[in-house]
Amino acid sequence: MSQIYSPLTTTSRRRRFTNRFFQVLIYGAFGLALIPLISVSWTVLSNGFERLSPYFLSVTMRGVYGGMDAGGIYHAIIGTLLITALATAISVPIGLLVAIYLVEYGRGSRLAQAVTFFVDVMTGIPSIVAGLFAYSLFAVIFGPGVRSGVVGSVALSVLMIPIVVRSCEEMLRLVPNDLREASYALGVPKWLTIIKVVLRTAIGGLGTGITLAIARIVGETAPLLITVGVIDSLNFNVFDGRMMTLPVYIYGQYTQGLVPCAADAVDCIAEINYDRAWAAALTLILLVMILNLGARLLTRYFAPKGDR
Repeated sequence: MSQIYSPLTTTSRRRRFTNRFFQVLIYGAFGLALIPLISVSWTVLSNGFERLSPYFLSVTMRGVYGGMDAGGIYHAIIGTLLITALATAISVPIGLLVAIYLVEYGRGSRLAQAVTFFVDVMTGIPSIVAGLFAYSLFAVIFGPGVRSGVVGSVALSVLMIPIVVRSCEEMLRLVPNDLREASYALGVPKWLTIIKVVLRTAIGGLGTGITLAIARIVGETAPLLITVGVIDSLNFNVFDGRMMTLPVYIYGQYTQGLVPCAADAVDCIAEINYDRAWAAALTLILLVMILNLGARLLTRYFAPKGDR
C-alpha cells in the first residue's frame, strides 16, 4: 500500500524542526551568556576569597602604608551604603512620581512626550558627565573644591532617576485598566486608586526596577572620584568631608600596583594592593547580591497575597 502524501504531515514536521532549531539556539545563547558571568565570578572569588575576613571588613586604612599586612574596607563599606542610600532616597520618589504622571495623568500630552524624550537622553549620558554636573552645581553654591558624600549622591541620582522612571513606567503600564475602572466605579478617587490599586498591584515589578537602578549606581567610580574624593579614615557624615567608597577603593588599590619591598623584608607583601582590590571587589558583588535579595523579600512581603 503506497504512503499517502499529506501536506499537514509536512507542515507538522517543519514546525517541529523550526521549534527544535530555535530551542537549541536559545539554549546556546543562554550558555554563551553564562560564560562571561561565570568567568568573572570565579576570577573574583578565587582572587579575593583568601584576603576576605572579619578583620578586613572591620578596619580602615588609617595608618597603613607600604606593603603592611594590614588595613581593610570598613570605611569604604560605610561610605558606599550611606551614599547609595541617600541617592536612592533622592531618586526613588522623583522617578516614581514622574512615572505615575506619564502613565496616569499625562498620557499623550506634549509635556509627557518631552519628559520621555529627556529621560531617554539621560539614560545614555556617561557617568563622568553626571559627576561633573554635581561637582559644578555644588561649586557654584559652596565654592570650588567641595567634596562630600551628598555631592556624590546627587551625581548618582542623576544616573539613577531615568532608570527608575523607565522601569516604573513599564510596570505601571502592565496594570490592567479593568482594575482602575472597577475602582472608579466604586467611587474611589483617582489618587487613592493609584495608591491602593495601581501601586500595590505593580509593587513587585517596581521593587525589581528600583533594585536594578541601585545595582547600576553602586559600582560607579568616575563620578565619585570627582565628587567624593579619597580618604583612609571613617566618615559617617555625608554632608561634610570626603568619604571612601568600594569602587574608588578598588580603583585606588589596583592602580597602586606592586609594592617595592626590600629583599630582606619579612613584613612586606608586594601583592598586598592587588589582594585588597580583589577582596573589595568580592565584597561589592556580595553587597549587590544582598541588596537584590533584600529587595525581593521586601516586595514579596508587601505584594498582594495572590501575587506571592
